[in-house]
Amino acid sequence: MIFAPDLSTVTHGIQLAVAPVFLLTAVSGMIAAVAGRLARIIDRARLLENRLEADGVEESRAMKMYAELRDLRHRGWLVNICIALLTFCAMLIGTTIILLFLGETSELPTLRIATVSFLSGVICFLLALVCFLAETLLATRLLRFAQPPSN
Repeated sequence: MIFAPDLSTVTHGIQLAVAPVFLLTAVSGMIAAVAGRLARIIDRARLLENRLEADGVEESRAMKMYAELRDLRHRGWLVNICIALLTFCAMLIGTTIILLFLGETSELPTLRIATVSFLSGVICFLLALVCFLAETLLATRLLRFAQPPSN
């Protein structure tokens, strides 16, 4: 049964529910960073595809470009998984906030569900970080730093 809470109960409920908001801030920052990486991947892929569509690309150069496109596709796949995990994390943390507030301001037994929701959100965040690390390692592995010619 739901009851009308007093002001101190509502205040405590808000305080309890605000703590996960800090994780939401981290998630939104990660989404922005990862979305920026995805935009750069897409821009590079479009540039390579346009060059391949233009005539005059020699065979050996075209093969290198196709290999780079394959690597960009893999990086894009990792970034998309990362964004999906971060979005799911944000949804779970938002659900946790709602459950904590409802549990504090009503007689609904939401503590176990809120715990599972919060821990699931943290797991999604950690998995997103793993995808981000994998994409970053792949991106740096693909770099070909030009070496100065030796005399």
